[in-house]
Amino acid sequence: MSDLQLRPEPVVCGGRDGVAGAPVHELLAPRRVPLGESTVVRRLLPSLGRRMVGAWCFVDHYGPDDIAGEPGMQVPPHPHIGLQTVSWLHAGEVLHRDSVGSLRTVRPRELGLMTAGRAISHSEESPREHGRLLHGAQLWVALPDGHRHAEPAFEHHAGLPVVTGGTGFEATVILGELDGAASPGTAYTPIVGADIALRAGADARLPVEPDFEYAALTMAGTVEVDGERVEPGSMVYLGCGRRELPLRAVDGDGGLVLLGGEPFAEKLVMWWNFVGRTGEEIAQARRDWTDGDRFGEVHGYDGPPVPAPPLPETPLKARGRVR
Repeated sequence: MSDLQLRPEPVVCGGRDGVAGAPVHELLAPRRVPLGESTVVRRLLPSLGRRMVGAWCFVDHYGPDDIAGEPGMQVPPHPHIGLQTVSWLHAGEVLHRDSVGSLRTVRPRELGLMTAGRAISHSEESPREHGRLLHGAQLWVALPDGHRHAEPAFEHHAGLPVVTGGTGFEATVILGELDGAASPGTAYTPIVGADIALRAGADARLPVEPDFEYAALTMAGTVEVDGERVEPGSMVYLGCGRRELPLRAVDGDGGLVLLGGEPFAEKLVMWWNFVGRTGEEIAQARRDWTDGDRFGEVHGYDGPPVPAPPLPETPLKARGRVR
């Protein structure tokens, strides 16, 4: 998934100065961002004051959108370095193409995991024949220094482990580990991503790691997370220090995505679709994309690639997790 803003702001993140070492409730309001030709997303991370949750550094939520008779998601070829992208759907389908030759349709509750590593380009689109609704989340994971120049790759996993606990509670492990269940997706840092479904009236207590920081994005319904009401399309940052997380569906069924991980110690620079360590590295990636070097070619997408926006006039420097 791309950041298609014409003038993206540089984001400095990483380091542990801004990590809440004790449990907190910090509601993160979304901001609406156009994506491609016809999709508008709610961007929750990075936000003002909160840049990362573990290695998770980017969270977009979209839908449910009625795309009957519409093109749906249309994101032309664009580049990435230094990160992994996670495609996660509750409704609809997304056709993924990339410069290492992958061609795969990702469907609800299937993991589409792309490791950009040193450089990759890809496109995402709703298939020509698609269902009425499109609803999902697009997530980025920052790669640690020892793996950020890895060979690019794409993984698709349709069968993911499921954790159950009591009546009306079910958690699909997207990435990392949760309550002894491990996703088949390749992870490079201690991390967890889980899709949690709660039936009406469900009241659950989910085991979590006290050394991880967590956030919860409500996908559907109203959910109480540790007593905090979180409406659909909103996210609550929870900090560290918990051994269990109380969850309750309010007024009907609810669904959320839980994101967590060991606080990411390295300081990063994130601009447009690139995660690096220095402004010079980001500028070189932009030049390479503009010159047609390094990122390869996406075959089969009907349209030109996304041009790189201009770099900001101020130097890009890594300074930490929060402003």
